[in-house]
Amino acid sequence: MTTEKALPSKLNPLIDILAEMGSAIIAYSGGVDSTFLVKVASLSPMKVKAVIGFSPTMPERDFRNAKDMVRSLGVPYAIIERSELDLKEFRENPPDRCFHCKDELFEKLKRIAEAEGYRFVADGSNLDDLDDWRPGRKAVIKHAVRSPLVEAGLRKADIRELSRELGLSTWDRPSSPCLSSRFPYGEPISAEALRQVGAAEGFLRSLGFTELRVRHCGDTARIELKADDIARILDPGMRASVVEKLREIGYSFVALDLEGFRSGKLNRGVSRGSGVTK
Repeated sequence: MTTEKALPSKLNPLIDILAEMGSAIIAYSGGVDSTFLVKVASLSPMKVKAVIGFSPTMPERDFRNAKDMVRSLGVPYAIIERSELDLKEFRENPPDRCFHCKDELFEKLKRIAEAEGYRFVADGSNLDDLDDWRPGRKAVIKHAVRSPLVEAGLRKADIRELSRELGLSTWDRPSSPCLSSRFPYGEPISAEALRQVGAAEGFLRSLGFTELRVRHCGDTARIELKADDIARILDPGMRASVVEKLREIGYSFVALDLEGFRSGKLNRGVSRGSGVTK
């Protein structure tokens, strides 16, 4: 006779929160946080549905991973088309761009929740997100979206540890924000520019680079890599092939950021006094 493995006791506060909520639509990206939240929701008394919002800002690789992962979790799910590129406020890429993106998403998720009888819309924000520039939190507040991981006091390190204990393959997955994060504030965002960024990053990943960003600066691609990978890309043969491919994709110039990869680098210099909630 076999017995099921007991759940980690650190999950109890989160499970209690989910049980109190009763039912929710969860904004699902396939990343570490939202996968963990959906998994724990599936182990709780909560009625849950995961919704993937697909748009040109979502890397194709992430979209495929999200579909595969949500199917493996065995919960009801849906895929909706996003339309943030229809918003002038988003395309112009102001410092509060993420607010306009999340505002559009949560409005759609609220309509689904109301039509299908779910009490709440929830997202995968964690406690660390409150310490960074997160204008999308203003949309969370506007639409009364619940953030159970924040409510349970969980940070990213906790979520990775608990994801590993639950056997989730996402436990050590690097963060992969939407492609619009590759555009310095004020640099207009278009479907074609997003295609260029996605193609450039996809090519670099095909060469074996993992943690990376291609920042879209007009006609220049500025590559950020882990410090350990900088010497490799500067190998004459590698450098020539990268320049050739990125020029084929549409960039006139290819630059390498010698500081290396750092998530959220484009948030430097953003004023916290701009009136946008983190």
